[in-house]
Amino acid sequence: MSGRRKVLFVCGRNQRRSPTAAAVFRNDPGLDVRSAGISESSRHQITAADVAWADVIVAFERKHRQRIVQMFPEVESKTTHLGIPDDYEFMDPDLVEELLHAIPEVLERAL
Repeated sequence: MSGRRKVLFVCGRNQRRSPTAAAVFRNDPGLDVRSAGISESSRHQITAADVAWADVIVAFERKHRQRIVQMFPEVESKTTHLGIPDDYEFMDPDLVEELLHAIPEVLERAL
C-alpha cells in the first residue's frame, strides 16, 4: 500500500478537463490519479471499479456529481465538484492554472 490518495477526475466525455487534471497531477508523489467521463461516448466511461478504487471523486460540474451519485449512491460522501465549465481544450494553460489552485483546496476539504 503506497499511502497515496486515489483521486478520480470526472467530466462529461473524458476528453479535455478530466484528462488534463490527471496529466497535471500524475507526478504528484501523494496522489494516484485516474480520469473518466459520465457519457456513453466517453473515452473511458466511469465504472463501479473506478468509484470503488477512488478515495476522492472530483467532478467538474454539479451535474456530473449528481449523475455520479445517481449511478453510484454509495459514493456521495466522497464526491465533490469544481464548478469548472467545458470552456477549455486539453491542457489549456488557463485550465491548468485553475486546477493547480482548486485541487489542493478540494483535497484538503476531503480529508
